[in-house]
Amino acid sequence: MGVTTSFEPAKDIPSLEGKVILVTGGNAGLGKQTITYLAAHSPARIYLAARTASKASAAIADIRAAVPSACEIIHLPLDLTSFSSIAAAAQTFKARESRLDILINNAGVMACPYSLTKEGYEIQFGTNHMGHALLTKLLLPVLLETAAQDGADVRIVNITSMGHMMAPSGGILWDQAALEKQNTWRRYGQSKLANILFTRELAARYPQITSVSIHPGVIITDLYQSLRQNFFLKMGMWVYALLFPVLPGHFKDTRGGALNQTWAATVGKEKLQNGGFYKPVGVLAQGSTYGRDMGLAKKLWEWTEAELEKYGY
Repeated sequence: MGVTTSFEPAKDIPSLEGKVILVTGGNAGLGKQTITYLAAHSPARIYLAARTASKASAAIADIRAAVPSACEIIHLPLDLTSFSSIAAAAQTFKARESRLDILINNAGVMACPYSLTKEGYEIQFGTNHMGHALLTKLLLPVLLETAAQDGADVRIVNITSMGHMMAPSGGILWDQAALEKQNTWRRYGQSKLANILFTRELAARYPQITSVSIHPGVIITDLYQSLRQNFFLKMGMWVYALLFPVLPGHFKDTRGGALNQTWAATVGKEKLQNGGFYKPVGVLAQGSTYGRDMGLAKKLWEWTEAELEKYGY
C-alpha cells in the first residue's frame, strides 16, 4: 500500500517565485482548491482554464478572499470538448507567456450519458483524454523551452482515478461508436486509463519534463453532479459520505482532495518517478495491468497523434 506522505500545503509548498502555472478546470472543486494552495506561494501567474467566464470570475474572487496575498490569476477560456477552443486557448497563452513551469490537467467529467464531443469522441474519453492530449501537445514547445533553462523544474500533472480499473476488456476501445454499448463507468474507466498511459509515454518521450498521473482520492465534488439526479444513487452516496472519515484515501472536502495533485506539482523533483502513478498522498502505486502496459501506452500515443493530425494539429 505504501506509506502516506505528510503534506501540509501552507508549510510544505516551497517558494514558487517566477513560476507560471496553468490549471484546467480551475473554476470549481479540486482545481479551484489547488489554485488556492498554489497562489499563496508567490508564483508569477496562474492561469485558471475554464469554459464559463462568470464561473471563472467568481472562483478567482473566492480564491482572492481566501488568499489576500494571492498572485495574479488569469481566466483562460477553454472548452475541452472542442479542438478549436483548445487551440485558441493555447494560442492565447503562448501570446502572453514565454514559459510554463507547471501544467495541471485537472478538468474532467464522470458518469455521463453517451454523447460525443465536437470532433466525434465519446464525451468522457474526448474530454478527459483527447482534450488534454491536444492541449498538452500545443503547449509542449513552451514547456520544453522552459525545461531547457538553467535550474528549471517543469511538471505535468495529469489527474486520473482508481476508476481506471473499470476500463473495458482490452483497456482501450478505439471505435468511439462501439463505446455506446459500454456502460458509463466502463467509458469513464477507459478515459482515466488513457490518462495514466498518456503520462507514461509522455515521460518516456520527454524525460526533461517530469510527468506524473495522480489519483486524488475520493471526495464528493461537482464531478458527481450527474449521480445526484438519480434518487437511489443519491441516497447511496449519502450513506457512503458518512463512511468517508474512516476510509483510506477518502476526503470530506476539496482541501483534502486537492492534496495529492498539489504535492505532485510542488514536492522536490527527486521524490517523483517520472511517468509514475500516485495515490494520496504521495504513494507510488502500480495501477491496473493495462495501466502498466507500455505497449498499450505507445499504441494510444500513436493513435492519438494520428487523430489530432486529422484535424491539422
